[in-house]
Amino acid sequence: MKRPVASEYAPYYARYIELVPDGPIVDILRTQVRDTLELLRAQPEAKGEHRYAPDKWSIKELVGHVIDGERVFAYRALRFGRNDATQLPGFEQDDYVRDGGFAARSLHHLADELEAVRRATVLLYEGFSEEHWSRKGVASENPVTVRGLAYIIAGHELHHVKILKEKYLG
Repeated sequence: MKRPVASEYAPYYARYIELVPDGPIVDILRTQVRDTLELLRAQPEAKGEHRYAPDKWSIKELVGHVIDGERVFAYRALRFGRNDATQLPGFEQDDYVRDGGFAARSLHHLADELEAVRRATVLLYEGFSEEHWSRKGVASENPVTVRGLAYIIAGHELHHVKILKEKYLG
């Protein structure tokens, strides 16, 4: 599977896609989350409320955002992979985090949810044929392929794990 080219995603997502290492993307999706889960599960529960600045998300909210983002991106991949040409709207990440109720949940429960969502994403992508991967749709007013969305999912997680390590845990 080749990497997506710039016409397969909005320019904004290049910063995520550039973080994804070379290799089979489904294998990357399957394995990279293990490191993230290990990192999250090693944190004491009280750390979940930590914010590195007053106006920033807590660790729980950051994890909730990664989960929500993956669900949205995978849903887009499902729709476009099934040849649904309906243009899909964007989502306001801050509204999702504000209304996500993440503070009421344990960090370890959120790690379990991330694991389940990633498993579902991997199974979805394993079911796509070569033709499915190149299918394109419009989301947030930008064209994107099913392949591009796989790399966005992987890169989005990598981006937020980097922030978690550098700003929250570093």
